Amino acid sequence: MTQAIAIPGTWHGRVDTEETGPSERWHQCVQALRADARGGVTLIGFAVDEGVRRNAGRAGAVNGPQALRAALANMPVAGEPALFDAGDVECSDGDLDVAQDQFAAQVAAAIARGSLPLGLGGGHEIAWGSFQGIVRARPDARVLVVNLDAHFDLRVAARANSGTPFLQAQQWCAASGQPFDYRVFGISRFANTQALFDRADALRVRYWLDEDLQDHEGTAQAREALRCDLRACDAVYLTVCLDVLPASLAPGVSAPAALGVPLVRIEALIDEVLDSGKVVAADLAELNPTLDRDGVTARVAARLAARIARGAQPEPHRAQATTVPLLRALPT
Repeated sequence: MTQAIAIPGTWHGRVDTEETGPSERWHQCVQALRADARGGVTLIGFAVDEGVRRNAGRAGAVNGPQALRAALANMPVAGEPALFDAGDVECSDGDLDVAQDQFAAQVAAAIARGSLPLGLGGGHEIAWGSFQGIVRARPDARVLVVNLDAHFDLRVAARANSGTPFLQAQQWCAASGQPFDYRVFGISRFANTQALFDRADALRVRYWLDEDLQDHEGTAQAREALRCDLRACDAVYLTVCLDVLPASLAPGVSAPAALGVPLVRIEALIDEVLDSGKVVAADLAELNPTLDRDGVTARVAARLAARIARGAQPEPHRAQATTVPLLRALPT
C-alpha cells in the first residue's frame, strides 16, 4: 500500500487492524497532492453553489465536496490507482467566472500529469470549469461530452449559472471551429421546457429520456449508440449530475427526480464510457448535504466516484504541466 500523507480532519475512518487480508480503505491511501505526483486519480473539490443560487435552485452544494470525501473515506480499496487530493476551489466572493477558471487550471494540470481529474461538486457549473480544463490540455482533441442528467443545462441566461455550462461549451466550440459532441442520458420531459428541447435539437444534441432507460433493453440500445460515439472521439468528458437518479436514492440535490434512472442503469452507462479508455476528466455534481437524508445521496455519489476511479484509464500525455497554486491546499 502507498504510504498516505495524513490530512487532518478530512481523511479518517475505520482501520481493520485484526484483518489478515487486504483491508485498506480510501482514507488510508489518499495522498495530498504533491508537485511530483504523476498518474492516478486527482480529486479536485468544487466547493461552489453560486451557479445554483443564480439558477434559483436550492443552495447547499457548496458543502458537497467534504460530504463526498467523508462518504469515500471508508470505501474499501479494490483496484484503484494512486489517489491524490488537490483540495477545494471556492467562490466566497460570488465571482463564478474566476472560480471556474481556477478549477479549469487544476483540471488541465492534472491531465498534463497523466492523472484523471475527478471533480467533486458542488453545483453543475463545475462542468464549464471541467470543459475549459480539458480543452486547455487537449486543444486539438475531438471531445465527446457525456452527461448523465435529468436536465440539458443549455439555458440562455444573462449570467452563467448551473443551467448554462453546456451552452457555454457549445459556444466555445462554435468560436473555435470544433464540433460540439454532446450526449445526455436521463433527460426528463417534465423538467425541461420546450425551448430547451428545441435548442437541443437545433444543436444536434443526442439525448435519451429517463423513461427509456428504465430497463435492460432500453439501456442496451443507449449503450450501443454511445459505443459508436466513443469510437469516433479522441477524448471523453464524463459528468454525472446526481439528480439523474430517483429521489429515493438522491434526495440531497437541488432538484430531486420524480422518476430518475435506476442506479444499475447509470452504472452500466458509466462502465461503457470507462471501457473506452478515452476518459480524460470526470466529475460528480449537485451533492447537497443540507438536503440529504441519512447521507444516502453522499453514499451513492461515493459509490459512483469509486467506480470511476477503479475504471480510470487516463491516457498518457507528454504535455508539460503548468504550475498552478492550489486553492485551500491541503496540509501535508
